[in-house]
Amino acid sequence: MAFYELRKYKVRKGKMNDWLKVMEGEIIPFQISKGMVITGSFRGEADESVYIWLRRFNSEKERERLYKAVYEHPHWVNEIAPRVGKLIHREKIEVQRIVPTKKSTSQ
Repeated sequence: MAFYELRKYKVRKGKMNDWLKVMEGEIIPFQISKGMVITGSFRGEADESVYIWLRRFNSEKERERLYKAVYEHPHWVNEIAPRVGKLIHREKIEVQRIVPTKKSTSQ
């Protein structure tokens, strides 16, 4: 059964617009080009520090393969990763693996 990763980030003060530009213009397209399935991208309605996104995986084996394809790629290592910590608090990243319930339309 497929599972999701719910990823919650704390964006640095005053950096939400910059973060969204990087996420939506670079990170998400790059990850999709490597095979990741991104099912949602959200910002806090009232809290400017909240950013949440969802990724779907068909299996743990697929997740491991896709992590390697993304996070070990030279473009990620050299171009994207060095900028991320300037926009979000890396040490506050929360990742929760979740599975859809029987009645969920997200199966």
